Amino acid sequence: MNETLETMWNRRSVRKYKSDPLPPEHLRLILETARRAPTGGNRQKWRMIVISDPDLRRKTAEACSHQMWMADAAVILCLVTEPGEGQVNGAIVLDQAILAATSLGYGTCWVGAYDADKIREVLDIPDDYGIICLTPVGVSADEPKARPRKSPGELFMREQFGTPIEYDV
Repeated sequence: MNETLETMWNRRSVRKYKSDPLPPEHLRLILETARRAPTGGNRQKWRMIVISDPDLRRKTAEACSHQMWMADAAVILCLVTEPGEGQVNGAIVLDQAILAATSLGYGTCWVGAYDADKIREVLDIPDDYGIICLTPVGVSADEPKARPRKSPGELFMREQFGTPIEYDV
């Protein structure tokens, strides 16, 4: 299996982090991967907030349904989109950052449970920008096991709706 597929298959949702810092060169690589992510028309109508200040990480975690484990990671990334922009491009950008972090050996976790008004207040996000998702990035203090997935026949269809594709995993 190639390295890209291995990274994708090994990504896990990490909810326990060590206090180790993120080396600046690794953060730069994660951010550069996000910058290079494809967007519709290459418009790049998104912004990413990198939260490294411990107090801001704590306040951000509180605004994310009090998921305080987030604050233990070295940084939290918050992906926002420009006014009127949909969620798809932002999701692609954040996913590329997550895969880059995974390839460098860091844990991440998609966090979609948040109070938008509180996140806007903590991170000073303008009201007309959309908040897509957040992820902590840091050294994992846990090794989560792979979670079960639906069978290919439940998810994929050949040619038309209702004709399942089966294959061995």
